[in-house]
Amino acid sequence: MLTSSASRSAPRTAAASVAEYLTFRLGGEEYGIDILRVQEIRSYEQPTRLAHAPEFIKGVIDLRGVIVPIVDLRLKLGCEQAQYTDFTVVIILNVGGTVLGAVVDAVADVVALPADAIKPAPQFAGQMDASFVRGIATLGDRMLIVVDIEALLSGAELGLLRDAARN
Repeated sequence: MLTSSASRSAPRTAAASVAEYLTFRLGGEEYGIDILRVQEIRSYEQPTRLAHAPEFIKGVIDLRGVIVPIVDLRLKLGCEQAQYTDFTVVIILNVGGTVLGAVVDAVADVVALPADAIKPAPQFAGQMDASFVRGIATLGDRMLIVVDIEALLSGAELGLLRDAARN
């Protein structure tokens, strides 16, 4: 009996250390975000612009009666501004109790990564803030930058987004 109990708990422990990530593209880079934050993926639609909002906040959309602020991750991360194409999508996320949309160039797939597959990101001295990068994973010939979306958006920015959703 002890043997079967031990063998049943082993897979559970292994499964607990694997997390799934939605992968998406921003420019030439591929990123991953915890799939548990993702509510849905939608095609891009022009949001209603908010006066005096930071450039990376594109505006708001009405999502089935819920006002959702739209953040362009390309602008937030300082990427070259990409064109809005048929592949441009909005990932609807729940971040710290706030529903928001993240504009990305394209969604790729969902990957399962064991915790030990995510290596620490290199630290650079100077102007670069990489505190939102949880780590880097290698998937065959692909490099995946694993992002912590809550760390990417500061408390003040999340407050702005909450305010935008209320108005």
